[in-house]
Amino acid sequence: MRDKHIHIAEDSRLLKYIHKAVDNELRTDPSWFKTMLWVKFLVYFPASVLAYYSLYQVQNPLLFCACFILYGMITLLFAFNFSHDFSHNTVFRNKRLNNLGFTITYTIVGAHAEAWKKRHVYSHHYAPNVEEYDSDLQITHLIRVTPGSKRYWYHRYQHIYAPFLYTTYSLFWVFIKDFVILFGPDTYEEKKGLKYHFSFWLQKAVYLTLIIVMPVLFSQQPWYIVVAGFLCMHLVQSLFLLFTFFMTHHVESTAYPDTDENGYINTSWMMNQVKSSNDMHPFSNTANFILGGFNNHIAHHLFPHVHHVYYPELNIILYRILRENGITPNKTSYWGGIVSHLRLLKKMGRGQDLQGRDRHPVKEAV
Repeated sequence: MRDKHIHIAEDSRLLKYIHKAVDNELRTDPSWFKTMLWVKFLVYFPASVLAYYSLYQVQNPLLFCACFILYGMITLLFAFNFSHDFSHNTVFRNKRLNNLGFTITYTIVGAHAEAWKKRHVYSHHYAPNVEEYDSDLQITHLIRVTPGSKRYWYHRYQHIYAPFLYTTYSLFWVFIKDFVILFGPDTYEEKKGLKYHFSFWLQKAVYLTLIIVMPVLFSQQPWYIVVAGFLCMHLVQSLFLLFTFFMTHHVESTAYPDTDENGYINTSWMMNQVKSSNDMHPFSNTANFILGGFNNHIAHHLFPHVHHVYYPELNIILYRILRENGITPNKTSYWGGIVSHLRLLKKMGRGQDLQGRDRHPVKEAV
């Protein structure tokens, strides 16, 4: 795809300077890197197995549902810590091994790996928060986060109903979104041939077998308790997943670059990545370990080829240079990010796109 960002010589020079500084100052130790990967794996994988094993041991229905929720949260964090880096080929040197690891971790959480990877790498990373370019903005008309998008009467209340709506997202992703993509038109130079379909149905079959069929057949609970546990798991998993995802790009301070009539984006690539992203505890090794680098989103968008274990140290270099050049990175705490996201929803719901002024009149839902 031809780059549609405008060229700003000053930003290009700054980006080159940032990359040079990181290359010179960031300490990378292969042995430490491998150790950290093993530590992460030995934390999240055994915990996932133990949580899954507990589904077949507990007799109390409420405890069973709690174990289901625990399993869903641990596997989600497992995916956070591995799948994202697999998708950017930063774990192994071999791309096939990275793709295999990515497919396995995504299968565990029920999502179709290929569908997400193409859109993430070729759409979201290309132009985050830019309508018509960032596929992550194409979710539902029930939530309005983009200035300039249509505003319906019910958006005035979206900051109230959004958390409830978010609890359905992982179910929507697993059982609706992936199927819409499967049967939709080919995109991102990807042809949905026999190999694509085989991969899709195999991944879905493995997930449903592990998460529904096996517990129904071999746990000590009747089928309706298994289904209840499954739904409870997705309710909690979805809320955490979507709040975490949304806070990386949709808080009060993040930018939404416009495009002109020819599709050109009114900012440079570098400033698009920096101003459209939000960090949460960017210097915290603990937050980085738990969230798998999702809390360090500016660094990730500028350095997707660098594994997330290096982000806290990388941020020391990156933040220093950005601030020296008069650029303030978007940064919140985790809980502060949730509050800021809800405030953004409230402003967008009222049409306060530009300093409280309504750029777009309310449209009736059709």
